[in-house]
Amino acid sequence: MEDKNAQMKQQEREQVVELGADITKSKQGNIYTLTIIGQVEGHQVLPENCKTTKYEHILPLLAGIEESDDIDGLLLLLNTVGGDIEAGLAIAEMIAGMKKPTVSLVLGGGHSIGIPLAVCTKRSFITPTASMTVHPVRMTGLVVGAPQTFRYFQRIQEQIADFVTSNSKISREKFEHYMMATGEMATDVGTILYGKEAVASGLIDKLGGLNDALSALHKMINKNQTKKEKN
Repeated sequence: MEDKNAQMKQQEREQVVELGADITKSKQGNIYTLTIIGQVEGHQVLPENCKTTKYEHILPLLAGIEESDDIDGLLLLLNTVGGDIEAGLAIAEMIAGMKKPTVSLVLGGGHSIGIPLAVCTKRSFITPTASMTVHPVRMTGLVVGAPQTFRYFQRIQEQIADFVTSNSKISREKFEHYMMATGEMATDVGTILYGKEAVASGLIDKLGGLNDALSALHKMINKNQTKKEKN
């Protein structure tokens, strides 16, 4: 028994180091805290000097959280510059499809593909000093100068807009306006929204910090447990 407990503690320590993840157990419920930091790494491996969130680690982890009887809710902490579009959307779709209570908190930044990740939970929070950059799809490397390439970019932007507007209170018109704005950033197209602006626009549900996010998650967990007891 002692060996099993020691093994479980070792696994938890490894998750904190490798994934920035931790399980908090209390009378109010067991919460899995997962961080999305740095760049979301997709099919291409990023340099070692970059902080990354690897989607191949996150996807099976989310499936395990959803199926686990020992975890009651998920707290998603974000401080990301964005990254691979497909990888970010894959993680966001996984979280949006979870039945368990989920809450996100944007700390520092939730830029680019971090926006779908911020809104994919059942409730979303942002701190007053955090920022979110809404901009069009960009691609580095070799790009074929053909109408099909433009159409491909356009379709990806439509998918992102569909997901964000379906999982938040922001209107599509306003989101696309932010995405294509030309007077906000000196060398780029798009808009930077800070805490209060993100909430006022309908992109994020509420302004708040860690305590607010945890309180909302605890309420959702308690509601779920009450339903189970009635059934």
